[in-house]
Amino acid sequence: MTTAMPSTTAAWADLRARIAGWAHELGFGGFGITDVDLSAIEPRLQAWLDEGRNGAMDWMARHGTKRTRPAELVPGTIRILSVSMDYWPPDSESAKRTLRDPGTAYVSRYALGRDYHKLMRNRLQKLARRIEDEVGTFGYRAFVDSAPVMEKPLAQKAGLGTPGKHTCVIDPQRGSYFFLGELYTDLPLPVDAPAKDDVCGGCRACINACPTGAITAPYQLDARLCISYQTIENPGSIPESLRPLMGNRVYGCDDCQLVCPWNRYATDAEEQDFRARNGLDAPDPVWLFSWSEEEFLRRFEGSPVRRIGHVLWLRNVAVALGNAPTSQRVVDALRARRDHPNPIVREHVEWALQRHLSA
Repeated sequence: MTTAMPSTTAAWADLRARIAGWAHELGFGGFGITDVDLSAIEPRLQAWLDEGRNGAMDWMARHGTKRTRPAELVPGTIRILSVSMDYWPPDSESAKRTLRDPGTAYVSRYALGRDYHKLMRNRLQKLARRIEDEVGTFGYRAFVDSAPVMEKPLAQKAGLGTPGKHTCVIDPQRGSYFFLGELYTDLPLPVDAPAKDDVCGGCRACINACPTGAITAPYQLDARLCISYQTIENPGSIPESLRPLMGNRVYGCDDCQLVCPWNRYATDAEEQDFRARNGLDAPDPVWLFSWSEEEFLRRFEGSPVRRIGHVLWLRNVAVALGNAPTSQRVVDALRARRDHPNPIVREHVEWALQRHLSA
């Protein structure tokens, strides 16, 4: 077992190639290395925050410049290993068909299976230990959407893909259905060429498809209008003007990616844990609304959906029921929650009921 740092440029390049191979063995579909210079991104992030487009996501501004200056977050960092992992769940019900059926509920396809955060972070830890076996002790820290990290600009600098007009990262070989993760390190590994700046050309499919107009201009997203933000990050009431536009979406929204031409090249996830569970690929919203908190926690054990909690889950499903075709079954389900102890649930139930009763 080698436990010595490379001493030549060629040796560092050889190590980089072997690390890429180990990353692919661990299930990462994309791998690249970049430096820590995000100076071009910093003013754009600050302008976005100054406009309040982060909504209630105060954590986006909480850490000052640590988000755009990686060495402030992890002192000694000079390189960042960026990885991606495909998540589209194989054998799941058609996303477009589910969205077209107002009698079902829609859950974003990234959330149908097991939570990716812990899974990918564990894989990154394994990758770091494999590097450690090769070169000895070195400085590193793994992140998967768990700290102030500019993962999309880092992915582009590392050559993994380019932010599309919907702001999701696109790899022309693999589409955009993948998670991102990072390994901050003090190893002076050779860096990769960044991905090209534009892969969208004149296409506006994602902008035109957004149900709420959250993509306010190419490459510009107002989180406050985004259904993913409203169903996941917003801790309070969903604006009434947005509720009818949400349709049957109860957790997240995939519309902008579903229409992206590059996703014709997307492949299903190889990771078995990302397969759909609990029938969430086309569930009955009345059934979802009937879950007690205990059942919600049990069914979403190990799922990213669990973190929003039972109250916000009921809020979201109530909106979907308000947009569902009127039936006695739907009305009865809403009436059963009319006296829920939480005012947020009561508010959204009442809105949904009035939609049906006025009809």
